[in-house]
Amino acid sequence: MENQKVMNRGLVVVGAILIQLALGAIYAWSVFTPKLVESGLAKSDTQWVFAIGLASFAIFMVMAGKKLATWGPQKLTFIGGIVLGLGYLLAGFFAGTSFWPLVILIGLVGGAGIGLAYVVPIAVGMRWFPDKKGMITGLAVAGFGFGAMLWVKLAGSWGHLIENIGLSNTFITYGIVFAIMVIIGGLWMKFPPAGWKPEGYEEAEVKAANKSDDKEFTSNEMLSKPQFFLIFLTFVFSAGAGLMSIGLMKLYPMEALQANGLSAVEASAIAGTAMAVFFSLANGLGRIIWGMMSDKIGRKTSIIIMTATQGILVILFTYMAGNEYLLYLGATLIGFNFGGNFALFPTITADTFGAKNVGQNYPFVFLAYGVGGILGPILGGKMGDIGNFSLAFTISGVAVLLGTVLMLMLKPAKK
Repeated sequence: MENQKVMNRGLVVVGAILIQLALGAIYAWSVFTPKLVESGLAKSDTQWVFAIGLASFAIFMVMAGKKLATWGPQKLTFIGGIVLGLGYLLAGFFAGTSFWPLVILIGLVGGAGIGLAYVVPIAVGMRWFPDKKGMITGLAVAGFGFGAMLWVKLAGSWGHLIENIGLSNTFITYGIVFAIMVIIGGLWMKFPPAGWKPEGYEEAEVKAANKSDDKEFTSNEMLSKPQFFLIFLTFVFSAGAGLMSIGLMKLYPMEALQANGLSAVEASAIAGTAMAVFFSLANGLGRIIWGMMSDKIGRKTSIIIMTATQGILVILFTYMAGNEYLLYLGATLIGFNFGGNFALFPTITADTFGAKNVGQNYPFVFLAYGVGGILGPILGGKMGDIGNFSLAFTISGVAVLLGTVLMLMLKPAKK
């Protein structure tokens, strides 16, 4: 295959990051909630919009995986971008601060747009970078993490959009920007020609790096394998602990710091910094660094190290939360490992069940994130209600360590 006629694969990286920056919108929801609560919505109502958004994202991602082969990556990306953009645009025109229109337009429609486009940069990137699967996946999903921060800051303390143009116009602006970014990024979402390989990439390297490369599993075949359940449960425990930590990263340290003699104002500022700066930045960087590391040391080894350290850290966090500097350290390391999930689980899915079908297969694995997203925060909330946050962290930490054991049991899948 002559390489000069083939698109520069660097453009795939640019496209992937552009798309994922826009899709990170879902995690920016918290910037809109104070204004909605001020206008009469209950706090739980605002959380319903977010929860429906996450559920819609996960469900439509499974559908997108099935459509990837028939619609093609470019068309799927365009549809995802238009659906996401329309959700926010229509919310700006019609929703105001009413509960049901927000649930439908931002939650259901916006979440669907994210789900349709999310898996495309991962599937396309792995085909263009068979030599650097971890790196390309890490870069793509880091865009998702940093995107959340970008949209929060533009609406709030950097761009003051909500303050200057109001909530409805911010939704409209974001809808247009999201659609444009995803569509531009989608221009480069094409699979490489059949038989194409990067220069200097030898077949022997493929075999050494990935023993399952000649074994492409369909989704049905994958779902019947014990390997799927080992990967799925490890992801449930790992994501659940991380999402519980996110939910409590402000509340729990505030209590712990006040118990150690700090005022409510000081405790709130320190806990806010731990979440907004240390956890957020480490979450984005963790995606890239874990991805690149896994290209060197292997996916299974990376997940074993990540879950083993995460389990211990989450348990130790109960001793770290009441001290400002230990809190910053804990938030950084937990955030760093949490980010690693999003680079390592797509790539171990590709390594175990084949890279060709990762677009169809990874959405089923990603449903673990949805399960963890329900179990982790509910556990944290329940334990918080009885005044025992530390027990929630201990239970979560032990669950993550159980994931380490499951990963140690993982063997290559056989047809």
